[in-house]
Amino acid sequence: MYKILTKDGRAKRARLETVHGTVETPVFMNVGTAAAIKGAVATSDLEQIGTQIELSNTYHLHVRPGDQVVKKLGGLHRFMSWDKPILTDSGGFQVFSLAGLRKIKEEGVYFNSHVDGRKIFMGPEESMQIQSNLASTIAMAFDECAPAKAERDYIEASVARTTRWLARCKAEMERLNGLPDTINPHQLLFGINQGAVLDDVRIRHAAEIAEMDLDGYAIGGLAVGESHEEMYHILDVTVPHLPEEKPTYLMGVGTPANILEAVERGVDFFDCVYPSRNGRHGHVYTNYGKLNLFNAKYELDTRPIEEGCGCPVCRRYSRAYIRHLLKAKEMLGMRFCVLHNLYFYNTMMSEIREAIENHRFAEYKKEKLERMEGSCEEKGEQI
Repeated sequence: MYKILTKDGRAKRARLETVHGTVETPVFMNVGTAAAIKGAVATSDLEQIGTQIELSNTYHLHVRPGDQVVKKLGGLHRFMSWDKPILTDSGGFQVFSLAGLRKIKEEGVYFNSHVDGRKIFMGPEESMQIQSNLASTIAMAFDECAPAKAERDYIEASVARTTRWLARCKAEMERLNGLPDTINPHQLLFGINQGAVLDDVRIRHAAEIAEMDLDGYAIGGLAVGESHEEMYHILDVTVPHLPEEKPTYLMGVGTPANILEAVERGVDFFDCVYPSRNGRHGHVYTNYGKLNLFNAKYELDTRPIEEGCGCPVCRRYSRAYIRHLLKAKEMLGMRFCVLHNLYFYNTMMSEIREAIENHRFAEYKKEKLERMEGSCEEKGEQI
């Protein structure tokens, strides 16, 4: 199922075989929260730009259109016309992000829908049932993402409850995968390590969930208020206590620099809204930093976003045209920027895999970071 092909230091080059196809890692999962990439990017576009795996959100799809609706339509793959792997997060992050709309109990979490205010209950069993209805390739365990700077007593109680919830998730997933009407009886389950920025809690929790022999392990509760240095430190102390022979997923992270630092520490799955969110605001990634295409300097610039880029946007359209679309509030401008950014991320992951295979990841990381540091405008570079 998951096989490490080679290592370069702690960086892993691996392969995950799933019922929906193969994932070559390290990999970036393109985020389609409500079964769509924000910015009018279709699954046919994802295929064109080298996307291996897509991520959708359990809570949002439960609220709208409803997981029962998706099940009746044949599952998420058929619903969104995507035949490659899909990972669904558990709804646990919404326990953190919708703090003003929820109440946490031992049995689960009581929400008020952010859409219409209706009452929703989600516990470990409900999260697994929703994800089974969605029929994703990988389901995430239901957890609580405690604030990074919460009090120790709160964090320890939260992590202990997350461990109890994980045991319930595993039992329910096994039951669901054995039902005759389950669309994907081979659905995988990843557990989530929590513990904020407390080394001892992180390490203890990693050891506890490692004993459950899950299909993969995620590190959650980072990029939620702590510094980059704190995040890297937590990875340094936590990753060695997770099973190396299983996929390691850093949730919701991050920038190209974050990804390079985490790969060096043994992480091989990533997701983040940055490429699509930044793209929708006209901010595009290049190998020499970010560009803000709203800037007046690009009004007459006939070059592509980045010379030599193979994305469908750079092969055909100019900075000047894209800037015009953005200024005119044409959706096409946002779409172009998001497409380029996702291609940039997917291509960077391909380069990372090649660098690990050639045992030159450290050199690649150094070169990439030196080139990308800051934005092109800040550096005054004419690229």
